[in-house]
Amino acid sequence: MFEGSYVAIVTPFKNGKKVDAAALKGLIEFHIENGTNGIVPCGTTGESATLVRAEHEEVIGITVETCAGRVPVLAGTGSNATHEAIELTQIAEKLGADGALLITPYYNKPSQEGLYQHFVAVAKETKLPVVLYNVPSRTAINMLPATVARLAKIENIVGIKEASGNLIQISEIIQTCDSDFSVISGEDALNWPILALGGKGFISVTANIVPDKFARLYKAASEGNIETAKSLHYELLKLNDVMFVETNPIPVKAALAVMGRIGNEFRLPLCPPSDDNLNKLKSVLKEYGIA
Repeated sequence: MFEGSYVAIVTPFKNGKKVDAAALKGLIEFHIENGTNGIVPCGTTGESATLVRAEHEEVIGITVETCAGRVPVLAGTGSNATHEAIELTQIAEKLGADGALLITPYYNKPSQEGLYQHFVAVAKETKLPVVLYNVPSRTAINMLPATVARLAKIENIVGIKEASGNLIQISEIIQTCDSDFSVISGEDALNWPILALGGKGFISVTANIVPDKFARLYKAASEGNIETAKSLHYELLKLNDVMFVETNPIPVKAALAVMGRIGNEFRLPLCPPSDDNLNKLKSVLKEYGIA
């Protein structure tokens, strides 16, 4: 259901407090113009952990309104509290999102059975298609292939954003689940390898900067143009790497600020990059002809 080059879009801020609605709309138009297949607001890259409820609603609402059906909106609605994940998902449904992306509960480290029951509980309370999100480096819990396979049998659980970095685990998920279950890369350095294994697309951080290249990568892979996809994969390696020189989304927001697309504002506890890392970032952007 969800396939292609999706962007994990940043949340621009202004005046130290507010969501910069105009900048967000501008970013969405930038992506649609450059071939991005879908927008993912309120994810990790969107600083969802520091958005209050009203801001979640605002960001998802702006995204749905601006996309206006041109590309799907897969809204981040996850939480480490099941009741809150249900409420956020229902808000996204009410606002007209096309699907909900739900991270595994973080900090409280549930068992595999707890993960299963959490996602089933959310899925039962919405008509939206649900995409699971596994990112152990952020959550301190890894959702195993057997748990994903159980969840894939739930009618409206339609895919997973896999950011474990474990290609064996990802291969097991693809092999075990039905072909209509979308396994989506959540790690930019592995987008092409996961597509080659049978993944259906990716949700990218670096696509915030060069959406056209990621759209071309997906198109080449989906059309079986291996040499073009491989070439783009290697072309993007250095840019992907520098986007994680500090905690995401610090580098990507700093890059967008350098490009003049958003203000250079973060929400604590995230803060601007160090001078050394900012210089590294600017140097790589210059190499790519971006800034």
